Amino acid sequence: MSVNRIYLASMGHLDADILEDLEEALTMHFGFETRRHPPIAEPEHAYDPQRRQFSAVAFLQQAVEHCPPEAVKMLTITERDLFIPMLSFVYGQAQLGGKVAVVSLAQLRQEFYGFPSDGDLLRERALKEMSHEMGHTFGLIHCPERLCIMSLSTNIRHIDLKGSEFCGGCRAVLRENTAVTRAGGSEVLAWEERL
Repeated sequence: MSVNRIYLASMGHLDADILEDLEEALTMHFGFETRRHPPIAEPEHAYDPQRRQFSAVAFLQQAVEHCPPEAVKMLTITERDLFIPMLSFVYGQAQLGGKVAVVSLAQLRQEFYGFPSDGDLLRERALKEMSHEMGHTFGLIHCPERLCIMSLSTNIRHIDLKGSEFCGGCRAVLRENTAVTRAGGSEVLAWEERL
């Protein structure tokens, strides 16, 4: 019997309000029951003192190690500023067609740019980034449609300007791939098959 459940976990300390918003949105956007996972410790040795950031790969690996075997997917959220070696920062990272994604709130906060805190804007950005990274776990790649939630965001302005929904093509692939996942399968449609 398959268990159709997405798990949501904080990695390190996180505001409970953000988790509640994301938990509700996960169920609404992807159609699976969402359950809160106990907080996960930040990975040891993830901090790079030269960059003054944390390795997204280490955070993703930590999430993989704590992902319940019955989980359909698992989303982890952190306040740490993440990077991958070839980029100066990332808002999140996910296993393409896999089970696990991580989202960083650090550069989604107005305070990061020297502006006053804005909880509504943070929530909007976090929901977009959550949908984007979870879309990758369901097999979606970056979309050329600028308003699609799956479009690539290389700066905060891109996140603010893009929409909060999947375009028609991405929605079709997502619908197919969530149906396969719900049925207990592991195959996901490739991007090229969506047209």
